[in-house]
Amino acid sequence: MAAQGDDPSSSDVDKQEEEIEVVVAEAVETVTTVVTASQPRITDASSPDHVQHLRLLEALLFAGTQALDDKALGDRLPDDADLPRLLADLAELYAHRGINLVKVAGGYAFRTAPDLSQKLKIERPVTRKLSRASVETLAIIAFHQPVTRAEIEQVRGVGLSKGTLDLLFEQNWIRPMGRRRAPGKPVTWGTSDFFLEHFGLSSLDDLPGHEELRAAGLLDPRAQPPIFRPEEPDLPLEPTEDESVDPLAVDERRP
Repeated sequence: MAAQGDDPSSSDVDKQEEEIEVVVAEAVETVTTVVTASQPRITDASSPDHVQHLRLLEALLFAGTQALDDKALGDRLPDDADLPRLLADLAELYAHRGINLVKVAGGYAFRTAPDLSQKLKIERPVTRKLSRASVETLAIIAFHQPVTRAEIEQVRGVGLSKGTLDLLFEQNWIRPMGRRRAPGKPVTWGTSDFFLEHFGLSSLDDLPGHEELRAAGLLDPRAQPPIFRPEEPDLPLEPTEDESVDPLAVDERRP
Protein backbone atom coordinates (compact mmCIF):
# COMPACT_ATOMS: atom_id res chain seq x y z
CA MET A 1 0.00 0.00 0.00
CA ALA A 2 1.48 3.36 -1.03
CA ALA A 3 2.26 5.96 1.60
CA GLN A 4 -0.04 8.94 1.71
CA GLY A 5 2.93 11.37 1.34
CA ASP A 6 4.03 9.96 -2.07
CA ASP A 7 1.55 12.16 -4.10
CA PRO A 8 0.70 15.86 -3.49
CA SER A 9 -2.65 16.38 -1.89
CA SER A 10 -5.52 17.76 -3.93
CA SER A 11 -5.50 20.96 -1.89
CA ASP A 12 -1.88 21.69 -2.90
CA VAL A 13 -2.74 21.20 -6.59
CA ASP A 14 -5.68 23.54 -6.35
CA LYS A 15 -3.51 26.14 -4.63
CA GLN A 16 -0.87 26.01 -7.41
CA GLU A 17 -3.53 26.38 -10.10
CA GLU A 18 -4.96 29.41 -8.34
CA GLU A 19 -1.51 31.02 -8.18
CA ILE A 20 -0.95 30.40 -11.93
CA GLU A 21 -4.32 31.94 -12.77
CA VAL A 22 -3.49 35.05 -10.72
CA VAL A 23 -0.12 35.50 -12.48
CA VAL A 24 -1.70 35.10 -15.95
CA ALA A 25 -4.48 37.56 -15.11
CA GLU A 26 -1.98 40.15 -13.90
CA ALA A 27 0.11 39.72 -17.07
CA VAL A 28 -2.93 40.15 -19.34
CA GLU A 29 -4.01 43.25 -17.41
CA THR A 30 -0.51 44.76 -17.75
CA VAL A 31 -0.39 44.17 -21.52
CA THR A 32 -3.88 45.66 -21.94
CA THR A 33 -2.87 48.74 -19.97
CA VAL A 34 0.26 49.28 -22.10
CA VAL A 35 -1.62 48.90 -25.40
CA THR A 36 -4.37 51.23 -24.27
CA ALA A 37 -1.88 53.87 -23.10
CA SER A 38 -0.02 53.76 -26.44
CA GLN A 39 -3.13 54.45 -28.49
CA PRO A 40 -4.26 58.06 -29.05
CA ARG A 41 -7.19 59.13 -26.97
CA ILE A 42 -10.07 60.92 -28.61
CA THR A 43 -12.17 63.15 -26.41
CA ASP A 44 -15.85 62.32 -26.46
CA ALA A 45 -15.20 59.52 -28.98
CA SER A 46 -18.44 57.84 -27.98
CA SER A 47 -20.46 60.71 -29.42
CA PRO A 48 -21.57 59.85 -32.97
CA ASP A 49 -21.68 63.51 -33.95
CA HIS A 50 -18.14 64.13 -32.75
CA VAL A 51 -16.81 61.11 -34.63
CA GLN A 52 -18.61 62.19 -37.80
CA HIS A 53 -17.27 65.74 -37.48
CA LEU A 54 -13.78 64.34 -36.98
CA ARG A 55 -14.06 62.23 -40.14
CA LEU A 56 -15.27 65.24 -42.12
CA LEU A 57 -12.39 67.39 -40.86
CA GLU A 58 -9.90 64.67 -41.77
CA ALA A 59 -11.34 64.43 -45.29
CA LEU A 60 -11.22 68.22 -45.76
CA LEU A 61 -7.57 68.46 -44.76
CA PHE A 62 -6.62 65.43 -46.85
CA ALA A 63 -8.31 66.78 -49.99
CA GLY A 64 -7.08 70.36 -49.56
CA THR A 65 -4.44 71.54 -52.02
CA GLN A 66 -3.16 74.08 -49.49
CA ALA A 67 -3.32 74.80 -45.79
CA LEU A 68 -6.89 75.54 -44.64
CA ASP A 69 -7.50 78.18 -42.00
CA ASP A 70 -10.20 78.25 -39.32
CA LYS A 71 -12.67 80.10 -41.54
CA ALA A 72 -12.31 77.68 -44.46
CA LEU A 73 -12.78 74.70 -42.16
CA GLY A 74 -15.64 76.31 -40.23
CA ASP A 75 -17.55 76.99 -43.45
CA ARG A 76 -17.47 73.27 -44.30
CA LEU A 77 -18.19 71.85 -40.85
CA PRO A 78 -21.65 71.81 -39.20
CA ASP A 79 -22.54 74.73 -36.97
CA ASP A 80 -22.42 72.63 -33.80
CA ALA A 81 -18.88 71.32 -34.51
CA ASP A 82 -16.24 72.23 -31.92
CA LEU A 83 -13.36 73.07 -34.29
CA PRO A 84 -10.58 73.63 -31.66
CA ARG A 85 -11.32 70.29 -29.99
CA LEU A 86 -11.61 68.53 -33.34
CA LEU A 87 -8.21 69.85 -34.41
CA ALA A 88 -6.67 68.80 -31.11
CA ASP A 89 -8.12 65.30 -31.39
CA LEU A 90 -7.01 64.92 -35.00
CA ALA A 91 -3.50 66.13 -34.18
CA GLU A 92 -3.31 63.60 -31.34
CA LEU A 93 -4.59 60.84 -33.61
CA TYR A 94 -1.82 61.47 -36.18
CA ALA A 95 0.94 62.37 -33.70
CA HIS A 96 2.76 59.03 -34.04
CA ARG A 97 1.96 58.25 -37.69
CA GLY A 98 3.81 58.84 -40.93
CA ILE A 99 2.01 62.12 -41.48
CA ASN A 100 1.22 64.76 -38.86
CA LEU A 101 -1.32 67.55 -38.63
CA VAL A 102 0.62 70.80 -38.43
CA LYS A 103 -0.18 74.50 -38.50
CA VAL A 104 1.49 76.28 -41.41
CA ALA A 105 0.91 79.62 -43.11
CA GLY A 106 -1.97 80.44 -40.78
CA GLY A 107 -3.82 77.21 -41.59
CA TYR A 108 -3.74 73.46 -41.03
CA ALA A 109 -2.42 70.73 -43.31
CA PHE A 110 -1.02 67.22 -43.26
CA ARG A 111 2.76 67.02 -43.60
CA THR A 112 5.27 64.20 -43.59
CA ALA A 113 6.60 63.37 -40.13
CA PRO A 114 9.93 65.20 -39.64
CA ASP A 115 11.85 62.01 -38.81
CA LEU A 116 10.81 60.45 -42.14
CA SER A 117 11.47 63.39 -44.47
CA GLN A 118 15.06 62.35 -45.26
CA LYS A 119 13.92 58.90 -46.38
CA LEU A 120 11.43 60.35 -48.87
CA LYS A 121 13.80 62.54 -50.86
CA ILE A 122 14.12 61.63 -54.55
CA GLU A 123 16.93 62.96 -56.73
CA ARG A 124 16.33 63.09 -60.47
CA PRO A 125 18.66 64.46 -63.14
CA VAL A 126 17.21 67.54 -64.81
CA THR A 127 17.95 68.12 -68.47
CA ARG A 128 18.59 71.77 -69.24
CA LYS A 129 18.42 72.89 -72.85
CA LEU A 130 21.05 75.33 -74.03
CA SER A 131 19.81 78.70 -75.25
CA ARG A 132 20.50 79.86 -78.78
CA ALA A 133 23.24 82.17 -77.52
CA SER A 134 24.86 79.27 -75.66
CA VAL A 135 24.75 77.00 -78.72
CA GLU A 136 26.27 79.70 -80.92
CA THR A 137 28.98 80.40 -78.35
CA LEU A 138 29.80 76.69 -78.03
CA ALA A 139 30.05 76.35 -81.81
CA ILE A 140 32.37 79.34 -82.06
CA ILE A 141 34.60 77.98 -79.31
CA ALA A 142 34.68 74.54 -80.94
CA PHE A 143 35.77 75.87 -84.36
CA HIS A 144 38.03 78.74 -83.22
CA GLN A 145 39.60 77.46 -80.01
CA PRO A 146 41.48 78.73 -78.20
CA VAL A 147 39.35 81.86 -78.34
CA THR A 148 38.73 84.78 -75.97
CA ARG A 149 35.45 86.35 -74.94
CA ALA A 150 36.08 89.41 -77.13
CA GLU A 151 36.78 87.18 -80.15
CA ILE A 152 33.51 85.31 -79.54
CA GLU A 153 31.66 88.62 -79.50
CA GLN A 154 33.40 89.63 -82.73
CA VAL A 155 32.15 86.50 -84.51
CA ARG A 156 28.60 86.76 -83.14
CA GLY A 157 28.38 90.49 -83.73
CA VAL A 158 26.71 91.05 -80.35
CA GLY A 159 27.85 91.27 -76.75
CA LEU A 160 28.17 88.08 -74.74
CA SER A 161 26.62 87.89 -71.29
CA LYS A 162 28.76 86.47 -68.51
CA GLY A 163 26.07 83.91 -67.75
CA THR A 164 26.52 82.22 -71.12
CA LEU A 165 30.15 81.26 -70.47
CA ASP A 166 29.28 80.43 -66.86
CA LEU A 167 26.64 77.95 -67.98
CA LEU A 168 28.88 76.24 -70.53
CA PHE A 169 31.69 76.02 -67.99
CA GLU A 170 29.47 74.68 -65.18
CA GLN A 171 28.03 72.00 -67.48
CA ASN A 172 31.54 70.93 -68.51
CA TRP A 173 31.18 71.86 -72.19
CA ILE A 174 34.20 74.19 -72.19
CA ARG A 175 37.38 74.68 -70.18
CA PRO A 176 39.99 77.44 -69.84
CA MET A 177 42.99 76.85 -72.08
CA GLY A 178 45.35 79.70 -71.17
CA ARG A 179 45.74 83.47 -71.44
CA ARG A 180 46.18 85.53 -74.56
CA ARG A 181 49.37 87.59 -74.82
CA ALA A 182 47.36 90.79 -75.06
CA PRO A 183 46.48 93.69 -72.75
CA GLY A 184 44.62 92.32 -69.75
CA LYS A 185 45.71 88.75 -70.61
CA PRO A 186 42.16 87.48 -71.24
CA VAL A 187 41.33 83.83 -70.70
CA THR A 188 41.13 81.67 -73.81
CA TRP A 189 38.52 78.93 -74.04
CA GLY A 190 38.36 75.52 -75.64
CA THR A 191 36.07 72.50 -75.58
CA SER A 192 36.35 69.78 -72.96
CA ASP A 193 36.64 66.00 -73.25
CA PHE A 194 32.94 65.81 -72.37
CA PHE A 195 32.21 67.79 -75.56
CA LEU A 196 34.01 65.17 -77.65
CA GLU A 197 32.34 62.31 -75.81
CA HIS A 198 28.85 63.81 -76.15
CA PHE A 199 29.16 64.27 -79.92
CA GLY A 200 31.01 60.99 -80.48
CA LEU A 201 34.23 62.61 -81.70
CA SER A 202 37.62 61.02 -81.18
CA SER A 203 39.37 64.38 -81.55
CA LEU A 204 38.76 67.94 -82.74
CA ASP A 205 40.04 66.92 -86.17
CA ASP A 206 36.75 65.07 -86.67
CA LEU A 207 34.80 68.35 -86.62
CA PRO A 208 33.44 69.31 -90.05
CA GLY A 209 35.46 71.96 -91.89
CA HIS A 210 34.19 75.27 -93.26
CA GLU A 211 33.81 73.80 -96.75
CA GLU A 212 31.69 70.94 -95.44
CA LEU A 213 29.50 73.36 -93.49
CA ARG A 214 29.02 75.55 -96.57
CA ALA A 215 28.14 72.50 -98.66
CA ALA A 216 25.54 71.49 -96.09
CA GLY A 217 24.02 74.97 -96.22
CA LEU A 218 24.97 75.77 -92.63
CA LEU A 219 27.26 78.67 -93.57
CA ASP A 220 26.75 81.58 -95.93
CA PRO A 221 29.10 80.97 -98.89
CA ARG A 222 29.99 84.69 -98.84
CA ALA A 223 30.81 84.69 -95.14
CA GLN A 224 34.44 84.88 -94.16
CA PRO A 225 34.61 84.05 -90.46
CA PRO A 226 37.71 85.45 -88.77
CA ILE A 227 40.44 82.98 -87.90
CA PHE A 228 42.27 83.86 -84.71
CA ARG A 229 45.92 82.91 -84.96
CA PRO A 230 48.02 84.87 -82.45
CA GLU A 231 51.63 85.45 -83.38
CA GLU A 232 52.80 83.97 -80.09
CA PRO A 233 51.38 81.01 -78.17
CA ASP A 234 49.05 81.75 -75.30
CA LEU A 235 50.30 81.96 -71.75
CA PRO A 236 49.56 78.93 -69.57
CA LEU A 237 47.16 79.25 -66.70
CA GLU A 238 48.64 80.12 -63.35
CA PRO A 239 48.78 77.33 -60.72
CA THR A 240 45.88 78.90 -58.81
CA GLU A 241 43.69 78.97 -61.91
CA ASP A 242 42.90 75.28 -62.13
CA GLU A 243 39.43 74.07 -63.06
CA SER A 244 38.30 74.09 -59.44
CA VAL A 245 38.46 77.88 -59.45
CA ASP A 246 36.12 79.96 -61.55
CA PRO A 247 38.41 81.46 -64.22
CA LEU A 248 35.79 84.04 -65.09
CA ALA A 249 35.97 85.49 -61.59
CA VAL A 250 39.77 85.47 -61.73
CA ASP A 251 39.67 87.18 -65.10
CA GLU A 252 37.40 89.94 -63.79
CA ARG A 253 39.69 90.69 -60.87
CA ARG A 254 42.76 90.96 -63.11
CA PRO A 255 43.61 94.63 -63.91
